[in-house]
Amino acid sequence: MRPFIHREILDNLDIPVSRKSMIRTWIGFAMMCIGMFMAILDIQIVATSLPTMQDALGIAPDKMSWIQTAYLIAEVIAIALTGFLTRLLGMRRLFVVAISVFTFASLGCAASNSFETLVSWRVLQGFAGGTLIPAVFSAVFLLFPVPRQALATMLAGVLAVLAPTVGPVVGGWITQTFSWHWLFLINIVPGIVAAIVAGMLLPKLAVQRHVSLTLDWLSLALIALALSTLEIGLKEAPGRGWSSPLVVGLLLVSATCMTSFIRRCLQLAHPIVDLKIFADRNFAVGCFLSFVLGLGLFGSVYLMPVFLAFVRGFNALEIGLIMLATGAAQLAIAPVAVGLERRVDVRLLSAAGFAIFAIGLGMSGFQTPRTGEEEMFWPQVIRGLAIMFCLLPPTRLALGALDASRVPDASGLFNLMRNLGGAIGLALIDTVIYSRSPIHATDITQKLMAGDVATAKFVGIPLEMFTAQRSGPLDETSQMLLTPLIEKAALTLSINDAWAALAILTALALASIPFAKAISKPG
Repeated sequence: MRPFIHREILDNLDIPVSRKSMIRTWIGFAMMCIGMFMAILDIQIVATSLPTMQDALGIAPDKMSWIQTAYLIAEVIAIALTGFLTRLLGMRRLFVVAISVFTFASLGCAASNSFETLVSWRVLQGFAGGTLIPAVFSAVFLLFPVPRQALATMLAGVLAVLAPTVGPVVGGWITQTFSWHWLFLINIVPGIVAAIVAGMLLPKLAVQRHVSLTLDWLSLALIALALSTLEIGLKEAPGRGWSSPLVVGLLLVSATCMTSFIRRCLQLAHPIVDLKIFADRNFAVGCFLSFVLGLGLFGSVYLMPVFLAFVRGFNALEIGLIMLATGAAQLAIAPVAVGLERRVDVRLLSAAGFAIFAIGLGMSGFQTPRTGEEEMFWPQVIRGLAIMFCLLPPTRLALGALDASRVPDASGLFNLMRNLGGAIGLALIDTVIYSRSPIHATDITQKLMAGDVATAKFVGIPLEMFTAQRSGPLDETSQMLLTPLIEKAALTLSINDAWAALAILTALALASIPFAKAISKPG
């Protein structure tokens, strides 16, 4: 077994390992987790208030999505660069700078009085927030001995997956109770506290100032262009079509830049991102599992509000309250997941997690236009129980056996894969919904005209009215009544198709796990 990473670091700094220093480290790490939680939560709560901000700032409907897209593009670029920034600034200084910039940018967002100003602040906020996420997972393996890494991973993992779950209810409550400005102002006090406490308590780890002299600016430009064009291409593809000139052009630019970036990183002696880590089989498998988790996690958090809002007509707060079931299950299973990770092969835990997660996703693929909280409860619980086993064991699989010097780059890539999985998953989901809804609507209409009673029940047509109209053409009143019912039924079926696709893709992840090698249990 390799030596404890944290002990190596502390020995180099001549800092005694004691109960007091470990308590300080845990508190500092908790502050890092709070910062990460804020960054992830910010995406979800802002999404709930986009219509409110649109009215307040007079933003055109076709520009609204840029409030989120600007943040996501900056975030994904920052995630990829976190390893370099950690080597340059050190973990403690990077976190303090990042959380301070995130907090200041949040204040700027709240004070914005125009679309352009808001988007500018969102770019800065997204870049700062992007570094907070992989920095936390790096800290797990840089600050703690192996026996305590499972507990630290659980704390980080719970907050990472809990934020998207509670985001809708927090955003809905803020929107209904206060103004949209408070979506950003709630970051101020926690951000200041986290920056001060972490700056005081986190250990001072060695920095490599010389890396600034070896910064490859061309690689930086290539990765920024590759990821930004990919995000924009995925955003535009469902509406414009994957074969539209704009989408094809964006994806080609992304692929070209990414190919050039990979080639440079593999050739340079001091690359901006160490891509050679992918030669480690466990890291490669862990990153693939992280990518698939992004598909399922972000996809499920997206599909539920779409169904509840557009089919059932629930408001943001009601949607958030329904979705709390997943978060409650995550919190309940977290201690169990930590205990099992210490005793059971992480490959088996990962396989069980993704298998159960796929089942939970598939269970949601049988919704009707009248599906409500009761029917959605158990699929959510099953997914919530599975998610911790889709995050904790793969994290150890990917990062647990790497040398300390490779952990920052590896953590950035590991988290980048999850975000890319989410971005691609959302694009695929929107594509399914856009393309399948008209097909389902036509099919439903044809079955109704053929007198299919089962279809009429699914759509929600009163049987008395349906029976009376079966022998003759629909009058204008009946057509006005049926059209929205058919549209909601078609949307429900297309959402079910998306759930099924997520379940299948998640299940396919199981095929990668046998390629991973066994690693030492954390004690």
